[in-house]
Amino acid sequence: MPDVENQVEPGAEAESVPSRRRALGGLLRWESLLVVLLLVSIAYGASVSPYFLEWTNLFFIGSNVGEIAIIALPLTLVIITGEIDLSVASMLGLTGLFMAELFQHGWPIWPAIIAAVVLGGILGAFNGFLITGLGLPSLAVTIGTLTLYRGIAQGILPSDTISGFPQGLASIGVVPIPHTHISYSVAIFLGLAVIFGVVLHATPLGRAIFAIGANKEAAFYSGIRVKRIKFWLFVLSGMICGLAGVLWTLRFASARYDSGIGIELFVVTVVLLGGVSIFGGRGTIVGVVLSVAIVGSLQMALTQINVSADKQNIVTGVLLLISVIVPNGGEALRRVRDRLRRRPLPRAG
Repeated sequence: MPDVENQVEPGAEAESVPSRRRALGGLLRWESLLVVLLLVSIAYGASVSPYFLEWTNLFFIGSNVGEIAIIALPLTLVIITGEIDLSVASMLGLTGLFMAELFQHGWPIWPAIIAAVVLGGILGAFNGFLITGLGLPSLAVTIGTLTLYRGIAQGILPSDTISGFPQGLASIGVVPIPHTHISYSVAIFLGLAVIFGVVLHATPLGRAIFAIGANKEAAFYSGIRVKRIKFWLFVLSGMICGLAGVLWTLRFASARYDSGIGIELFVVTVVLLGGVSIFGGRGTIVGVVLSVAIVGSLQMALTQINVSADKQNIVTGVLLLISVIVPNGGEALRRVRDRLRRRPLPRAG
């Protein structure tokens, strides 16, 4: 992978340093705000329920958002490149159902799990081909495949459910890791978050991902293989959705065509609330981890005071709007201020 920093012109590099510093400073301020929001959400939960701060509640918070958090990691990389994948929930549903169908037809459970992850990669590759190979917009493509993949799942299993998975695996969604209060899905999320964080923030590939999101034409002329990187990010998104589909199916001990329906809204909210710019080129894994904790805490607090799922969706929508308006509104105000400062003063007389 070519080193982006060594291939830009000296003038462009010097000019980009202040902008990078401003972006980094903005992210640090946003992450500081996320820490405050997390503390506020914990305080709110403790005020509305005496059980909120109990250790056993930590497991339920994690199990509720585990699969969403896992899917948010590859989607973070996709959005940083300036693209989006709205088919993640449909890939989760289809891959989980595929795993269950194979198991029902006599496959051992572990080969069926591997096949589900592979299918996720194939579904992601189809998205990536349409977007990078044919040059179609990712928003339109993944809205289309959102419906397509869900329709395929419904065609496979219109109304029935598949259950009867091995007890040892089926229990991973309802019991914590032994001697802890951490769910298996959260443990997987934290392990993947470390890997994604290192790749994104400490490798040439990560620098290339940021460069693509900041300016894909400049990244291309710097020697970065823009289409190839985007394609494999969509493949990765599909594979991680396959893993999440397996975890979701085992947590509920059943597979249905509508598994995970609608959770793409929560996944996008988590990513954008974490400070990832919807326009690409900016974001951190730390911010996404903090965002997962905030959304999980609020969701559990609202559940414990019997707030319906429909009303919880209102809170999710508000968080999504805040995560889009506040960072980009601040950036717009800074640009207006900079233009006013550069405007020449009127001559006297």
